[in-house]
Amino acid sequence: MSKPDFSSLNAIYINCTLKKSPQMSHTAILMNRSMEIMRNESVQAEEVRLIDLDIATGIYPDMTEHGWEKDDWPELFKKINVADILVVGTPIWLGEKSSVAQQLIERLYAMSAITNSKGQYAYYGKVGGCIITGNEDGVKHCAMGILYSLQHVGYSIPPQADCGWIGEVGPGPSYGDTEWKGKKLDSQVGFDSDFTNRNTTFMTYNLLHLALTLKNQGGYPAYGNSRDGWDNGERWEFENPEYR
Repeated sequence: MSKPDFSSLNAIYINCTLKKSPQMSHTAILMNRSMEIMRNESVQAEEVRLIDLDIATGIYPDMTEHGWEKDDWPELFKKINVADILVVGTPIWLGEKSSVAQQLIERLYAMSAITNSKGQYAYYGKVGGCIITGNEDGVKHCAMGILYSLQHVGYSIPPQADCGWIGEVGPGPSYGDTEWKGKKLDSQVGFDSDFTNRNTTFMTYNLLHLALTLKNQGGYPAYGNSRDGWDNGERWEFENPEYR
C-alpha cells in the first residue's frame, strides 16, 4: 500500500479548556499527540486556545457591530476558513463540553450562512473531529453534540472522528500528569492507554484521508446543494415535471 501525501493539508486545533495560558491544559496534551501525527505527515497543524482570545458571546459574524467593544472572532475565523481540518478539544464538566466549546460552536454557526465560490455554505469540503478529556463520564456524549453541530453547519465527519481519555471518576490525576498531590507517579497518566492511543491515531488518519479526498476532488459538486443556486430559482429535481 502506497503512503498518501498529506502535505497539501492544514489543520487547526481549537482547545476549549477553561485554563488561560500558560496554565497546563490536559486537553492540550492529548491534542498534541494527534498534532504530532499530522506534523509527522507534513501537515501544517496549529493549536489555538480559545480562552486566551477576546471572543465575544453571540451569533453574529462580528459582535462589535452588536454592542461589544472587542471581538477576536473575525480574525480567528480567517484561520478556520482556510483550514482543511478543524479539531475541537474540550474537557468534560458535569458531563458536558465546556462553556468555551459551546461558545465556539455558536460562533461557527454565526458564519454558516456565508457561501463559498460554488455558492455552497462555507464549511462544505472541510472536515471536523473532536478530542475529549476528563475525570468523569461523558466522552461519547460530548463528542455526539460536537460532531452533530459540526456536520449541521457543513463540516464532513469521517468514521471514528473522536477520541478521548477519562481517568478514575472523581478528583485525581488527569491525562498527562506526572505527579499528583506532590507525589511522583510511576508513569505519565494516560500515555499507556491502548484504547486512547488507537482511537487518537485512527481519528487523526481518518480526518486526513477524508480531507485529502475532498481537496483532491475540489470539494463537493454544487449540483443540488448550492444556496446561491436555490436563491436564483434553481430547484434541480425537487420540482420533477413527472410528478406535477
